[in-house]
Amino acid sequence: MVSPSPPPIIGDRRKSLNPEFVERAVETVRAALPFFTAGVPIIRRGPAGEIHVDAPIMYMDFAIDRMHYDPYARAPSPKGRPVRAWGIEVDPREVRVIVNSALKEARVIEAAEFREPEDAWAIPVAWGKFIILHVKVSYDGKELIPDYGLTEEVRRYVI
Repeated sequence: MVSPSPPPIIGDRRKSLNPEFVERAVETVRAALPFFTAGVPIIRRGPAGEIHVDAPIMYMDFAIDRMHYDPYARAPSPKGRPVRAWGIEVDPREVRVIVNSALKEARVIEAAEFREPEDAWAIPVAWGKFIILHVKVSYDGKELIPDYGLTEEVRRYVI
C-alpha cells in the first residue's frame, strides 16, 4: 500500500529578508544586555558523579538563555561546550558572582542567525573570545523572546 502524498504548500510562507530588522534586533539586545542577571545556578549531578552547571540568564523574571559554567576554571564556558566536572564542589553564590561579572564584560556581536521554527533572530553575545549566549529576538527586531522551557525549569528549581 502506498502512503498518500502530503498536501501541497500553497504560497510562499517565507518573508522577505529585511536587513533593518537585523540591525534593530542587534540594538534591542544591546539595550537589554545591561539588565541581564544571573539566576540561581542549575547544578546537575550525573550517574557517574559528574557535575554540570548552567547559569540561567534572566531578564524581567524570564530566562533568556543558559550560560555554561566551568567549575575547574571558575569561568563561563563557550556555547556548545558544557563542562562535566568530577571531584569538585560548586558554590552557587560564587557561580552567580562570576556570571554577573562576565555579563558586565559581555558585548553584543553585530551579527544574527535566523531561527526558522521561531521566526526569530538569534543574536550572539560574547565574553572575551567566547560566544556565551544566543539571545532570541522577534523577526521585526523589537522584542526579546524568552526561553520558556528554561524559564519553567528555573521556576521549578527555585521554588
